[in-house]
This record gives sequence, C-alpha cells and structure tokens, in this order.
Amino acid sequence: MVSYKPLWHTLIEKGIKKMELLRLTKMSSGTLAKINNGEYVALEVLERICLALDCPIEDVVEIKRDPGDEARAKGE
Repeated sequence: MVSYKPLWHTLIEKGIKKMELLRLTKMSSGTLAKINNGEYVALEVLERICLALDCPIEDVVEIKRDPGDEARAKGE
C-alpha cells in the first residue's frame, strides 16, 4: 500500500501549497487527485516531486504493508 503522508508533512515543513507543487512539477490536477486518494503514480512523477522539493523519496512516499499482503506472499 502506498502512502503519501510524508509528502503532506514535507509540504507543510517547506511552506508549499498543493497548487504550487503542481506548478513546480508540471503535474496535472488528475495526478494530484491520485496522490490525494492514495493511488499509484508513475515513478517519474515522484522523481519530479523529489527534485522540486529537494528531498529524498522517503520524504514523499512510504510503502505500508496491507494486512493481506503477507498471506498473498505465502500463496494462501
């Protein structure tokens, strides 16, 4: 499961609003909607965010384990 919670914290820390992020990254509003909904976006988008905010990817996204992930990995 992808979480963009670190991105929201990074934006607050840097004093950047979501609309400014759109401008800095040339990201579409549809992509921002995907991020808001916790959906997957292309790695290229994450790279542009990191470069625009001058931060590591850990400050933008984190991977969380879904409860069913472990069972699926075991083939159950």
